[in-house]
Amino acid sequence: MTAPVPDRIVDIAIGYMGAKQLFAASRIGLFPALADGPRTAAELAGATGVSPRLARILADAMNALGLLDREHGRYRLAADAQEYLGGRGATDLTPFVQFLNEISYGHWLQFDTAVDSGEPGDLQMDDGRWATFMGGVMRYNALHAAMLARAFDFTPYRSLLDLGGLSPEFALGALRANPDLAVRFVFAPDFTEGVTSAVKSAGFEERVRIEPAETETAAPGGDHDIVLLNHVVHRFAAEQNRAIVANARAAAAPGATLLLLDFFLDDDERQRPIDALHAGEYFVIDGTVVYPEAEVRGWLTEAGWRVREVLALPGSPRVLVAEAI
Repeated sequence: MTAPVPDRIVDIAIGYMGAKQLFAASRIGLFPALADGPRTAAELAGATGVSPRLARILADAMNALGLLDREHGRYRLAADAQEYLGGRGATDLTPFVQFLNEISYGHWLQFDTAVDSGEPGDLQMDDGRWATFMGGVMRYNALHAAMLARAFDFTPYRSLLDLGGLSPEFALGALRANPDLAVRFVFAPDFTEGVTSAVKSAGFEERVRIEPAETETAAPGGDHDIVLLNHVVHRFAAEQNRAIVANARAAAAPGATLLLLDFFLDDDERQRPIDALHAGEYFVIDGTVVYPEAEVRGWLTEAGWRVREVLALPGSPRVLVAEAI
């Protein structure tokens, strides 16, 4: 028998080193500096304003992690870094990386205290930190929306209800994919300004209705053929979620589709890592919950939804796709 090796343990234990070097590389503009083509460490130093030694350290770290390719001492962006960090792709994740560095990482330093006390960390937010927080979270949601639009076909539908969501980008992606679709946003009142602005910027005012209502009590009714709950479940208690999915069912026509997008804890032999890690992230940030998928399925069944498939989106949550019965 081959003796076990410690690589996996060591890789996990030093993972924060790679994360912090990614944050630093993003902060100094290392990835945009390579958007026009390969450069040496010295050239990267000149472009980013750091020393040649630090440019080499960061470039080599990103090469080791697969985000940069290296040939004859010159570095170039790998395809994923080009698309999501180079500054020219459709979904630039730089604001999300900034959020992880400036907000999330500091909260993880409180994780031991959170584990021992059973209480989330102290956000200690001011206006500047809130701007970083929301900018990062909404950009991460834009990634989720892009992955959903890639994985799910919105073209058969005509009437979408977006109930209590965290971001309008999911429904906007559906509108881009289907010129015959109309969307009804029923979001919490605090989101009205942001939704209105996003809809106007996208040019979809004529195909959209916006109705402010508190998510946990909203009962919009209607006869929609598709209902979207994006990042709703983790923000509410179990009883509130039971009411929300029941109200979603009451607004759906028989046979309508539900897309319930969130992170979930599963019962597979190997838990999907991104969901389990976000369970800790949500707890230490603000105490919100990543629920077991089995529990969420139970709420859906009680409300008259039948899950027909699960979509695992790359770098994003999963989607329970259900049918109104």
